[in-house]
Amino acid sequence: MPKTMLDADAILQHATPLTHQEGHETQPFGHIIRMPIALSESVCRESVDNLNQLLADTITLRDMYKKHHWQVSGPTFYQLHLLFDKHSAEQTKLIDEIAERIQLLGGISIAMAHDVAETSIIPRPPKGREPVPVQISRLLHAHEIVLKEARTMARLADEREDDGTNDIIVSDVIRTNELQAWFVAEHVVDAPVVRTED
Repeated sequence: MPKTMLDADAILQHATPLTHQEGHETQPFGHIIRMPIALSESVCRESVDNLNQLLADTITLRDMYKKHHWQVSGPTFYQLHLLFDKHSAEQTKLIDEIAERIQLLGGISIAMAHDVAETSIIPRPPKGREPVPVQISRLLHAHEIVLKEARTMARLADEREDDGTNDIIVSDVIRTNELQAWFVAEHVVDAPVVRTED
């Protein structure tokens, strides 16, 4: 075989994707690595545990918004279809911020759907379509769960001087969820559409 053919084969081996690789975990879930961020391991561990719970519930809330975005029906279809999609996108942004904070603290963020389902404390909706008021009630209940745990977690982070975690929870998670709850709740106010009664 000519030398140029051998050279071409060697070059192609370097350009060929190496697929079906397996290996061991480099960091098991639940273990913390020490990061140079001037926080103790115990503070990082508590924040990681709390943030993973918040992450699982935020992923669940995001997925509920997407489910309802697809399945909403009725006279307010257009408005709610757009609103649910907007809120889903905003929850996706929160998910990324929470997950990155977990990694920054030296932890491992929860990621896969089955792990999220095992961890989330938000009640699971049925697979089928529900009436709009029920969809909204589910979303509002989920927001309350996230807000309640977020406020507790923010206080704990503040007490332990984990300012970065406190800031994300207060500035992003709490404010976003409060605003979304307001926008959604206004859709189930029993107000007259055309005429008020004296």
